[in-house]
Amino acid sequence: MASFTTLLFSVFTLFSRLVLASSSKNNIPATITIPLKPTFTKNPSTEPLLFLQHLATASMSRSHHLKHGKASPLIQTSLFPHSYGGHTIPLSFGTPPQKLSFLVDTGSHVVWAPCTTHYTCTNCSFSNPKKFPIFNPELSSSDKILGCRDPKCVDTSSPDVHLGCPRCNGNSKKCSHACPQYSLQYAIGAASGFFLLENIDFPGKTIHKFLVGCTTSAERQPYSDALAGFGRTMFSLPMQMGVKKFAYCLNSHDYDDTRNSSKLILDYSDGETEGLSYASFLKNPPDFPFYYYLGVKDIKIGNKLLRIPSKYLTPGSDSRGGLMIDSGFAYGYMTQPVFKIVTNELKKQMSKYRRSLELETQSGLTPCYNFTGHKSIKIPDLIYQFTGGANMVVPGMNYFVLFPEASVACFPVTTDAGTNTLEFTPGPSIILGNYQQVDHYVEFDLKNERLGFVQQTC
Repeated sequence: MASFTTLLFSVFTLFSRLVLASSSKNNIPATITIPLKPTFTKNPSTEPLLFLQHLATASMSRSHHLKHGKASPLIQTSLFPHSYGGHTIPLSFGTPPQKLSFLVDTGSHVVWAPCTTHYTCTNCSFSNPKKFPIFNPELSSSDKILGCRDPKCVDTSSPDVHLGCPRCNGNSKKCSHACPQYSLQYAIGAASGFFLLENIDFPGKTIHKFLVGCTTSAERQPYSDALAGFGRTMFSLPMQMGVKKFAYCLNSHDYDDTRNSSKLILDYSDGETEGLSYASFLKNPPDFPFYYYLGVKDIKIGNKLLRIPSKYLTPGSDSRGGLMIDSGFAYGYMTQPVFKIVTNELKKQMSKYRRSLELETQSGLTPCYNFTGHKSIKIPDLIYQFTGGANMVVPGMNYFVLFPEASVACFPVTTDAGTNTLEFTPGPSIILGNYQQVDHYVEFDLKNERLGFVQQTC
């Protein structure tokens, strides 16, 4: 018999597609293009150490959270990269539409935006939150607070748990109280607020009764943008829109203010994208239902096949092991035993370059190199060999953090070495962050439960 979670998920998906069908009867353009943008705010190349420390700390915080936290037209939206390693898209909510910048995050599962002039962000790494744009529900005629009787009023961390109406008497169907407030955990930070049902507006298309979080307070957030969860959950943007797949191609991290953008594509079609290699998504382990896990057979550095025990490459029933792909994670992550195997081989193949031990100590990354005096640099490819035969080749110049002005570079993968005495830590053993996805067209085929990818200049 199907579980209540499965039934609720199916009902919600059907509801989303019925809403989509009802909103798609008019003439709709074949594609809708909106700018995917990097979150860079300044050029840190003059202070590479501070920048490395910032991203390494943020990446370790995020890896800790991820490991321990519980036939229609295309819609193209522009995707912009940002200085904390993220990428954003502009989305418009309400009537009339209010446009905000949303961080694209495949490692989280809720769409939310700051929604009050009294929005507070405690110990956050940006200036006064009152100066940043908010979504103001008071200015929208389509705004509706999610009621406690609504089937969508469920626990965001456990969608099979309906929050109900604790303030109502008995089973009264006339109770009009709102759904209880949510509290979301992100790395070392959090966000809390209440849910709204709103219109999300694209040129030529409007999706009605979209579930969006109205965040009233947050703490320790690294960004001022709103957040769009793209994870495997009924609350995510792609699932609510009923798309069959979504895709992006991330621009190179140049660490500067850039107006260059790529596209985020929301696709309702069934057709297979020509030229892609595919790797199947795995069934999620019990403790991590929202992530995109991939089956990895082997990892190579250059032409060298690494001997990594299979327990680290495939998630077990105890929720340990496996590889997840995460657009919101700047650097990658490898659990200590995997990290040691990979970096030992990397050091062998790059032995002709001088190690910068001082930079390693100060940045917390290893290995780091000083390339002063070298006219050309050769960094071996990092190759993921997925079950099923597909290979993802990550060129060395893409996955290393390079600072040409200072002639230094570091391997941007963090680990729990020195911070955890367990040989096999809970959660994914490998997190494939967005640095390793640069200059790849990456497609999340939700209908067929697989990841498609191909190298290309974004």
